[in-house]
Amino acid sequence: MILYLHGFRSSPDSFKARLLAQALARRGQADAFDAPALPVSPREALAAVEARHILGPQDTLIGSSLGGCYATVLAARHGCRLVLLNPALRPARGLSAYVGWQPFYHDPSKGFEWTTEHVRELAGIEPGRLAHPERTLLLAATGDELLDWREMVAFCAGADCRVIQGSDHGLSDFADHLEAVLAFAGVA
Repeated sequence: MILYLHGFRSSPDSFKARLLAQALARRGQADAFDAPALPVSPREALAAVEARHILGPQDTLIGSSLGGCYATVLAARHGCRLVLLNPALRPARGLSAYVGWQPFYHDPSKGFEWTTEHVRELAGIEPGRLAHPERTLLLAATGDELLDWREMVAFCAGADCRVIQGSDHGLSDFADHLEAVLAFAGVA
């Protein structure tokens, strides 16, 4: 199973999730992919993924931005392969500035209330270290306008770290890296 965990204010409708789903469908492996809509609460997001899937070393978690934090925590718990796409590894620090009403990127007419309790939950789950660097692929863009790629690379010491020159936080050039991600996940 390949699970894609989206970032803050994002959804399973992100272009990265759609590209992954399409690539696996072309290979006849659509049933091997899931991109769940994550609850706003970090604690509930982790619980929802674990309730939906029995995770193990055969699975790959792909986490983008805040989803990278969640994927890192879950991979440590369950021994999964881990792909991090411009991950937010210390998200409580940055997301404390977003307390209040937040619109979704893919449907700005809808949104959610981000609270100080959510920030506290994030602080309580932030990974202290990367549990299995040998089972981790990092894609970090130097053009990420929200997060520092150098912090990502330092956190992922010992992992397969691929620094992308330029690009942006959303990895708008993700299609160029899709095959490498799928190969890392063991997709033929």
